[in-house]
Amino acid sequence: MSNLSNNFIAGDWIAGPSTISNINPSDTNDVIGEYAQASKSQLEDALNSAQIAQKKWAATGLEQRQAVLMKIGEEMMARSAELGELLSREEGKPIAEGKGEVYRAGQFFTYYAAEVLRQSGDTADSVRPGIEIDVRREPMGTVAIISPWNFPTATASWKIAPALAFGNAVIWKPANLTPASAVALTEIISKQDIPKGLFNLVMGSGPSIGEALAESPKVHAISFTGSYDVGLQIASSAAKNLTKFQLELGSKNPLVVMDDADMDVAVAAATAGAFGSTGQKCTASSRLIVHSAIHDEFVDRMSKSTSDLQVGHALVEGTQIGPAVSQQQLDSNLSYMKLAQEEGCEVICGGQKLELDNPGFYMQPSLLAGGNNSMRVNREELFAPIACVIKVSDYDEALEIANDTDFGLVSGIITQSLSRANHFRRNSESGCVMINLPTAGTDYHVPFGGRKNSSFGPREQGQYAKELYTQVKTSYILAGTP
Repeated sequence: MSNLSNNFIAGDWIAGPSTISNINPSDTNDVIGEYAQASKSQLEDALNSAQIAQKKWAATGLEQRQAVLMKIGEEMMARSAELGELLSREEGKPIAEGKGEVYRAGQFFTYYAAEVLRQSGDTADSVRPGIEIDVRREPMGTVAIISPWNFPTATASWKIAPALAFGNAVIWKPANLTPASAVALTEIISKQDIPKGLFNLVMGSGPSIGEALAESPKVHAISFTGSYDVGLQIASSAAKNLTKFQLELGSKNPLVVMDDADMDVAVAAATAGAFGSTGQKCTASSRLIVHSAIHDEFVDRMSKSTSDLQVGHALVEGTQIGPAVSQQQLDSNLSYMKLAQEEGCEVICGGQKLELDNPGFYMQPSLLAGGNNSMRVNREELFAPIACVIKVSDYDEALEIANDTDFGLVSGIITQSLSRANHFRRNSESGCVMINLPTAGTDYHVPFGGRKNSSFGPREQGQYAKELYTQVKTSYILAGTP
């Protein structure tokens, strides 16, 4: 359907004043399509329509709302192969990951469909005689969702699903690098029995549409996943209207490998955590903190595991590492490789740009060694298939270095000691902790988020999502009120 390159505003597919080209990073000769960019006046139309539609949606029966979310989720899961291929084509992650992402995104909708029917409040007796108290949650109103390119369907879904489940209207600004996935999800939502204007897809750049959303007094809550610097700008803009906001920002996740680690488990976890999705995950483990007693063996085995990874076109069977998402991201990756060597890291393997049969943004995944925690490559989020091994003498030093970061999203430890695992779990300064597992990989029914500069505001996912998408009302009722 040709109109699906447009924005979806106030219940209609509408062209914008300009378009952008969507390029396949696996093959830059492949132009996926032209996608409309919205104007600020179109954004205003979306906001106005959302205000009206939200009141109708909030008054809609729970079973109808539950049915809508179930239908969205079920269609996404049924079409996960088709939509996953589209996702991988425009984002560059291997097709198995693309299909898995779309299927998981569908599960967010079916999970929150069930949550629609679990909405209940509390009652209490007042400290004053003859008065009863009712406490319940109500929708925020209109929610702005600004989602990233690295998980274009899953991250958006774990924001959109609870927003709709709890009775809100949605204005969604996806990343401009992945508009096809956004249009595909919107097409599914647009077919549902929802008020016209309840859900709006408003594509555009961050400095135009994103900034206008953050500044709008017609937005009651904002959920943003992206860079730390952009998050600060959104926070500043939202604060002027006292708009509720939630930020998921950068990371610099450590994986600690202790001297008693099962080496097979350690190498598998480090490889998956560092290089899955081409390292373009906020949960990627780019700092591998390894005990000196097993350091050399670990580096040798990681070098082989890293070198064996198959780099190629995202849609080709057997590809394990796809391209970087864009030329800009590839340039950043290669500049960090140069910086790492200037800082004194040893390149154990990889790190070079690759020229394949089809033109794309390819590089070899790289393992670095000889690094320390003060280097920029160990302080800054790379979003690249690059991991650096940091040697430590004991557990205490490992924990100290793991926590010595401005971020605190995910951390992990590989050990066979229950007491050490429990100590790490309790003392790691991160929002999520993994024991004998890759740092990447979380579930949809439990909270997700970090500490320090990684996150601000309520947690995402699970029942904790209601903290952003609802507000609490306390009512006092005089007994005997007719």
